[in-house]
Formats: sequence, C-alpha cells, structure tokens
Amino acid sequence: MTLNKKNSNGIRRRRMLQVAAGAAMAPALLAAANAQPSPSPTPSPAKAPLPPGKPGDFAFLTGEWRISHRRLKDAAKDEWDTFTGEATCWGILGGIGSIEELRIPARNFSGMGVRLLDVESKVWNDFWVNAKFGILSTPGLTGSFENGVGTFIAEDVIDGKPFISRGVWDRITKTSCRWHQASSKDGGKTWQPDWFMDWVRA
Repeated sequence: MTLNKKNSNGIRRRRMLQVAAGAAMAPALLAAANAQPSPSPTPSPAKAPLPPGKPGDFAFLTGEWRISHRRLKDAAKDEWDTFTGEATCWGILGGIGSIEELRIPARNFSGMGVRLLDVESKVWNDFWVNAKFGILSTPGLTGSFENGVGTFIAEDVIDGKPFISRGVWDRITKTSCRWHQASSKDGGKTWQPDWFMDWVRA
C-alpha cells in the first residue's frame, strides 16, 4: 500500500509508524490467515457504547520516557524487529488534551500524538502527525478508558475490504505503561498483533 501524503483522511497512526520505522506493509503482516485470537476482543464502536472519557485520563503519560519497541516484520514466520525510542509528553487545556512527541533515533523518525477529549460526547480522539509529512491524521482513533485500560479503534477500508485498527494502553503504573496495536479483517473476531511499545520513565 502506498502512503498518500495529500490525503490525510486515509492516514492512520499505525500505518505512519510502520512506514517511519522502515516496515513495508507486506501482505503477510495483515494476513487474516495468521490472525491470532485476542485475549479481550473489542467490538466495533458502532456496536458497543464507549465508557465516558474524562479530563486527565492521559495524565499518566506526562513526563519523559524511554521506549522499547517490538514490531512484527513477518506474521507467517512470527518474525519481530526490536529497537528503542523516547518520548516527551505533557497535558494541555486542563486535562482534555495530551501531547506526545515521539522520537526514534534508530529509524531517524519523529512524530507527534495529539489526544483530545470531546467534552460533549466524552470520547477521546487520538490523532497522529508524522514529522516527515506534517499532516494531522483525521478522523483518528476513538476510544476511552475502562478499568485502567484505554482502547482506541479506527475503522477503515483497505483494498476494498473492511479493516479495523486497535491501539490499547495498559499495564499503567507510576513508572511504566504499555501501548500495543493490532488489526482485524473479520470485524473484530480475531486480531493480528503487530506492534508493542513498553514505556519506562526516564
């Protein structure tokens, strides 16, 4: 798949990160045949109401971080690429916004996560900017936190087929957290994990 710099509507955080880290979007990466069952499948947002988001949900991210990345290179071979990165995060607008500057020197990459709470609908929107393009990805992933776990979903159509991206924040403590990503081509019945980021405070 080709990343279209002129069309921000088609850009997702997961696709930009993979391109930035040198990952070709190989068919094996998204092959439904290799999809693994998710320990906690998340239904389509259209089928399940989201728990209400609130100001400060992303306060746990504020500060400096060191990040260990593990990215799927070949699903068929269960082959993963590992590298390190770092991030600086801070809250804005009284807790209804959170900014993340992500830096991956090993891949000569930087980008920015922008998370904003829609106060009226009480839903968080997670947007992404790749420093290489300077384009805000819209509409972004939507979601909220429940029982200490934040789940964010984006539905798309790729090569004419429905495609769901899911990003999850979990294992949240005062000094660490994890973000991981998966995709589904069968409406959320099965998920292919393809990226893990383990965060530790610097």
